[in-house]
Amino acid sequence: MNKIKISAVAYTNTKAFIYGLEHSDIINRIDLSLDIPSDCAAKVISGEVDMGLMPVAAIPLVPNANLVADYCIGSDGAVNSVFIFSDVPVQEIKTLKLDSHSRTSNNLAKVLLKFYWKQDVQFTTDPNAKTDAIVLIGDRTFGKKDNYAFAYDMGAEWKNFTGLPFMYAAWVANKQISQAFKDEFNAALKFGLENRNEVLKDLPKTENFDLADYLYNKLQFEVTEDRKKALNMFLAYIEQL
Repeated sequence: MNKIKISAVAYTNTKAFIYGLEHSDIINRIDLSLDIPSDCAAKVISGEVDMGLMPVAAIPLVPNANLVADYCIGSDGAVNSVFIFSDVPVQEIKTLKLDSHSRTSNNLAKVLLKFYWKQDVQFTTDPNAKTDAIVLIGDRTFGKKDNYAFAYDMGAEWKNFTGLPFMYAAWVANKQISQAFKDEFNAALKFGLENRNEVLKDLPKTENFDLADYLYNKLQFEVTEDRKKALNMFLAYIEQL
């Protein structure tokens, strides 16, 4: 049997999922690679892999896109790892540097700035550009809030804007996956989430950051109806940018 090729994000927020896959029999039936979100999306879009835990903003670019798991990377309010860090209040942001790692977070920043904060902002991907604010996501944000005058948690701001939770990344396939595999895959993800205490033991400690609170409280992993509603709303806003 050909192995199912899977790309997953290599951030702390996916460690429980990876633990579940690596400690289940399914590991023998998959070819797993760990990537940054933008590379994960590119692999699913190009067909280099069959499925991946990819930024949701890229789902419309995936041929035959379909969600293959009951789990995702989400939050209901503050997530503590998806930020706009700024030197000025949001009402004064005129220039913003995007994060090369994630299409979703960049688009979420654009959506919030345009439709929630009503700001007209110039965006750049130039890593050397001097801007009022930056988008930064994932482990690189841990313990960094105090380094900036203003830190806007985009999970919290989306909740303030819409009243809904958010889905940052979803398990998406570019082809039909058998129900038997999906059932086994979901069971492995569930096992990983149930063993977050084991995951925590292997994570390096980070100054000024509560990893247990992050994995157990800030992050939410279920694909709920409200989260699907938020996803559709988010994709509709992106089309208006």
